[in-house]
Parts: sequence; structure tokens; C-alpha cells
Amino acid sequence: MKKSVLAIAILVSLFTNSLMAQNKRVVASEGRAEYIEVEKNVRLHVTDLGNGQPIVLVHGWPLSDAMYEYQYQYLVQKGFRVIGITLRGFGKSDKPFGTYNYDVYADDIKVVLDQLGIKNATLGGFSMGGAISLHYVARHNAAHVSKLALFGAAAPVWTKRADFAVGFTKDQVNELIDLSRTNRPQLLENFGKIFAASETSVSAGIGNWLGGINLEASPYATTQSLIALRDTDLRPELSKITIPVAIFHGVKDKICDFALATEMQKGLKNSTIIRFENSGHGLFVEEMEKFNTELEKFAK
Repeated sequence: MKKSVLAIAILVSLFTNSLMAQNKRVVASEGRAEYIEVEKNVRLHVTDLGNGQPIVLVHGWPLSDAMYEYQYQYLVQKGFRVIGITLRGFGKSDKPFGTYNYDVYADDIKVVLDQLGIKNATLGGFSMGGAISLHYVARHNAAHVSKLALFGAAAPVWTKRADFAVGFTKDQVNELIDLSRTNRPQLLENFGKIFAASETSVSAGIGNWLGGINLEASPYATTQSLIALRDTDLRPELSKITIPVAIFHGVKDKICDFALATEMQKGLKNSTIIRFENSGHGLFVEEMEKFNTELEKFAK
């Protein structure tokens, strides 16, 4: 009798273990963090996709890393690891009260790349993100990166100076700052009208998608970043950058005039301009195929 009970117990145990093995959860993710804490109570949203040589992308004002959706799709297929960082105050990142300027943004990027252990990446930045990426390389001596790509960058200076004739006047930017504080939807609508080379070069669907991303930004960060765009002069930093630089710029850009690309090239020792003849500021969607293939070539 005891032998029969023991045999039954063994069979039940084997059957139960078999069922548990069949139902055991298979881990599908690769364990990569979607949020990285850069200081106490401040987490940045990070898109981290693919495997291989790393490309790090920084968005423009007032977008988020979501703007690179169609770069992620392409570059992952081409065998890259693509990391999009959303700056504090924008998108899904935390939106704390405090300082918002190029130093803070660059230091946040450094923490993310430190924590991810990134080496020899291509760092790419769009518009304000291009200026921040340039500042990052100069401020942190190109830590973690070996190449820099600037997409319609708001650099080296976004506003006119006595010795710099390109860009918006400070009075014009002050009007934008006032509008950001009193009617942010109108500010975004105004920028949307001059974002592309023409009103038909970006589809309504793409325009609505980008507009939705813009509205996720903190109103405070939106305004503070305009102040940083107005006041920051990166010309003294250009000579500090020695890694290869690709300057992607739309010939018909109304937000960051093409003349900014030539000014950057003058100061960057190892730089090349890649002209986007049919693009305004939205070159990453206006000439998406060229943008993606040129970024792939440069990163390789």
C-alpha cells in the first residue's frame, strides 16, 4: 500500500512539474531600461532598440525622441543599436522645476551614456538638439562618441549678434517667448507653418503626428529652452571639436537658415555639409530616404 501511495505521489509531482514547465513565463525583453535617472527625482525616457554599432539621437525643440520613429525603424533593420534620449521637460521624460539650459541637457546625456556603457557612438541632434549635441562634444571631450551628426542644427548661434548676421533677431525671439507664456498652441501653429519647405512637402498626417509630440512638452521647459536658444553662443566651442562631423541641412530651411550650416563648417575642422535640396527644417521627414541612408553611411 505504501509503495502504491508513493508511486502515485511521484506521478502527481511529475505531472505538476510538467504543467509548470509548460506554463513558465518566457522573458521576452532584453532587460533594457526605458527610463534612466540622471539625478534625484529626474528620469529621462530612452528608446533603446537593436544591436550593433550605436547611434544616439537627440530631439529638437519642443519635440521628443519619438520624432525619430522612422529612423529607428530603418537603422535597426540595418544592424545598428539606436538610442533616442528625450531631454528633461519633454515627451515622456520627467518635467521638474529648475534650470533648463545647454549645460544641464549635455550633462544629462553624459549620465545616460555613462549608465548604458556606450562606446564609439555616432551622436546626432536635430535643431536645438543639434546645438546641444555640439555642446556635449565640446563640454565632455567627445565622451562615448566618435562622430557627430547635426540635423538642421540651431548652431553655432540661433540669434543675430553684432558680429553674426544670421538667424532671428533677439526681439523676434522675445516675441516667441511671450507667445509661449500666453498662447503656446498658437506658437506651435506658427512654427508648423514654416517647418517644411512648403505647405505640401509634409503630409497632414505627419504634421499632426509631430504636433501631438510638441504638445507633450512642459510649458515651462518650452519657454526656458527658447531663452537658451536666444542666449547661447557656441562659436568658441567649434575649435574644440575634432571628431568627424556631418552637417545635414535643408536648403529651404526657414527656422535654421542654411547659412548656419556654412558657418558651422567654417569652424569645425573635420566637417562636411550634406545638402537637402528639397527640404526645409523637417529634413528627417521631407527627404526621409536620403536622410536615413546618409546617416547610415556616415555612421558606418
